[in-house]
Amino acid sequence: MQVDLHALASRDIEAAVDHYRREAGAKTALEFVDALENAVSHLRRYPFSGSLRFAFEVEIPELRSWHLHGFPYLIFYVPVDDRIDVWRVLHARRDIPTLLSLDAP
Repeated sequence: MQVDLHALASRDIEAAVDHYRREAGAKTALEFVDALENAVSHLRRYPFSGSLRFAFEVEIPELRSWHLHGFPYLIFYVPVDDRIDVWRVLHARRDIPTLLSLDAP
């Protein structure tokens, strides 16, 4: 299953990697990337396993979230036919409903 990163998701990932590199070192930044790759690999196999919690809050049907193991980040995505559209990768302590509402189509 193909995974498409929206521009905001790519920026979110770059910002998180830069943050971990600056604050915790290259090893932690690489561990974040590994956790992200593992999460995406899981979603490729089980695209409907993410929570719909935020879909109801922001009224975006089928928006799902999946937690990165070992890091306080959530992947926000929508499974569509033969692909997964990744909208954002956000820190769990951000104002997620507000950020996702601003991104809604």
